[in-house]
Amino acid sequence: MTGHGPVSTMQCIHRCNSVATNVAKTLQLSCDIRKAHVRAGIVFAVLVLFLLAGSCVAQEPPYFVTYSHDLEEPGNLEIAFKGTQGSPKYGNPFTSETMELEYGMKGWWTTEVYLSGQHTSNDSTIFTGWRWENRFRPLFTEHAINPVLYVEYENTNLGDRSLLEVTGHDSVADMLLSNAQARGETERELELKLILSSNTHGWNISENFITEKDLNEDEPWEFGYALGVSRPLALAASPRACLFCRENFAAGTELYGGLGDLNSFGLRATSHYLGPTVGFSIPRGPTLMFSPSFGLNDNSVGVIYRFAVSYELQQIFGHFHRRTE
Repeated sequence: MTGHGPVSTMQCIHRCNSVATNVAKTLQLSCDIRKAHVRAGIVFAVLVLFLLAGSCVAQEPPYFVTYSHDLEEPGNLEIAFKGTQGSPKYGNPFTSETMELEYGMKGWWTTEVYLSGQHTSNDSTIFTGWRWENRFRPLFTEHAINPVLYVEYENTNLGDRSLLEVTGHDSVADMLLSNAQARGETERELELKLILSSNTHGWNISENFITEKDLNEDEPWEFGYALGVSRPLALAASPRACLFCRENFAAGTELYGGLGDLNSFGLRATSHYLGPTVGFSIPRGPTLMFSPSFGLNDNSVGVIYRFAVSYELQQIFGHFHRRTE
């Protein structure tokens, strides 16, 4: 772990935050610029897929919202820091950070805890809540379509800006509340997902159907979706060890958004995002990911910048056990 410890990881996070915040301060999006960004995002996402088609060591898909059928190896602990940065129209720029602790309980069961907070320019920094997630894979062997069942309990306030999913009628208007207003109301929600994922010829194709229920109030179930397509830049490993080998990179595209609720299912008054994603797995080190997500309508933030740093500790409790012997 030399050279890849907590200090270097946190430095990377702070640098990413600094760059993203500076970018946000320069974004004054008019309607015309918003549409230009949407067109550019669609073109960029399509180009990524075509560039990958020419050639394709398996690695985890570089998704931020979409889940594939990959689970954490039993006994392994992955520590991740995910950032989200945006500048909503008529609102203050924000930067959200989420720490994730993902542990492989069994080959068919992965559990994860999230802790989130955010900083809003010209406002304040607040803790926004926590989540407990569990994923279960009912089929142990690889199939053409691999289902995973997802259950999560959320305890977050209205200041949450992590955008780990988009459901119901979520919109940019939700981000115009001040932190003082938002932190006063806590939402306790049950979130369920049906994850369908396939690996074929080096490609991963994943589809998620999301449903969410507010446990505090008598509100209808909300729905959303997330779609992801990705592949490594190379399937065959290089004969010599190197940092920037093609097999250490993966790229793809994500599309996600809301589908209304049980009373008004559909695309009306919902928000949607599309963007390319790229991941870089440093040998024996952390994995870095980045994605600009482009809002596809006026209910969406113009551009959301996502970045992540993760590091996997193998057989963590085995190490503790050996040290006590």
